[in-house]
Amino acid sequence: MSSSDILPRSEDRAASGGLISRRWLLRTGLAAVPASVVATQVSADQLRVPDWSSTPGLVQSPYGQPSPFESHVTRPVLGLFPEGIGDGSGVSFTPLEKLAGTITPNGLFFERHHSGIPEIDPDQHEFVIHGMVRQPLRFSMSDLLNYPMTTRTAFIECAGNSLFNSLDEAQQRSAGEIHGLIGNAEWTGISLATLLQETGVDPAGTWMLAEGADAAKKSRSIPISKALNGDAMIALYQNGERLRPEQGYPMRLVVPGWQGSMNIKWLRRIKVMSGATHTKDETSKYTLLQKDGLARQFTHELGVKSVITGPSYGIGPVRKGLQQITGVAWSGAGRITGVEISADGGQSWAAAALQAPALPQAMTRFSIAWDWTGGSATLMSRATDETGTVQPTRSDWYAPYAAGQLYHQNAIQSWAIDAKGDVSNVYV
Repeated sequence: MSSSDILPRSEDRAASGGLISRRWLLRTGLAAVPASVVATQVSADQLRVPDWSSTPGLVQSPYGQPSPFESHVTRPVLGLFPEGIGDGSGVSFTPLEKLAGTITPNGLFFERHHSGIPEIDPDQHEFVIHGMVRQPLRFSMSDLLNYPMTTRTAFIECAGNSLFNSLDEAQQRSAGEIHGLIGNAEWTGISLATLLQETGVDPAGTWMLAEGADAAKKSRSIPISKALNGDAMIALYQNGERLRPEQGYPMRLVVPGWQGSMNIKWLRRIKVMSGATHTKDETSKYTLLQKDGLARQFTHELGVKSVITGPSYGIGPVRKGLQQITGVAWSGAGRITGVEISADGGQSWAAAALQAPALPQAMTRFSIAWDWTGGSATLMSRATDETGTVQPTRSDWYAPYAAGQLYHQNAIQSWAIDAKGDVSNVYV
């Protein structure tokens, strides 16, 4: 194949701004930017054996750690108090722009704590189901480990994700700092429906209160139908290993597609009730204040959303020529069915390629080829899920809400690129 066959032709342009259609990928048989376009020639000196290939390396360790050359890949932290001061509340963000694929490593999965991380002895911890049930039951860890387990991939997203894009002026922060209150993992545990059926739920019991064992007694009211239809889990494992303390060890609730605060960590009890409890975490927080002065409560499902992770702020500068735009998309309503990319601030759009498999309530990675000639550009992505819902523009999302509303923010993200290749966060 000659270089003229590899380079995109005029008819391969999918939209203005240098975006390349998927026809080019199909024609060249390539799923990404071809190496011959971006690589350099090999010299004789570059074929010499490097020092690290000349002597034996380190011996194996009981538990693997990242390379020291990747020590910069960490979670940005906000609001955590120094040891011994404060109440332990705060957040850390998944560094989305530094990751590939869709699975979030356990050590980089975002955290949100309301009163620090409890140190729980699993041999002493018990989980209780009570309230409007035929027989209240308590389960030890050894009990739960004897139940049949199920595994599924699902994202967990804080309802306050993208809070920095809720401010009046665009903040110059990375994709992870803006949108990183989310993580996508493979969860393994026991279907909550199995345990509820064993206790015998009263038909009048339409809600359940889930409460954690942390000092804040974090709790949320959840419609019991979410559990009885099999779409909730008592998770014991994350990405194949036991939950880490910051992710709810020894057990947490996972309710795929619903706001993160309902995925109670360090789960200690579920109480079946005939109505919502109206706890402090669903009245003083996680309500959506509207322009008419009313607040929407119990907005559980998270909206369709996407973010370009590269190029993005802090990654660059962008270099001229053929390259890849990539990012992730997700929806609480189900699968991602499409992602469109714009390089001209939303004036024209081109379909991105989706990385298989596109799972329900899970992250899907997207990418598109881009030939940047050096002019100013504004990159945007908008996702569509299987219900046909399209990610809203910033103005459309804010239309019904009062100033200061920050929950369930799923507006389109925009990255501006100047002639030097520097990337900045902008509002469009």
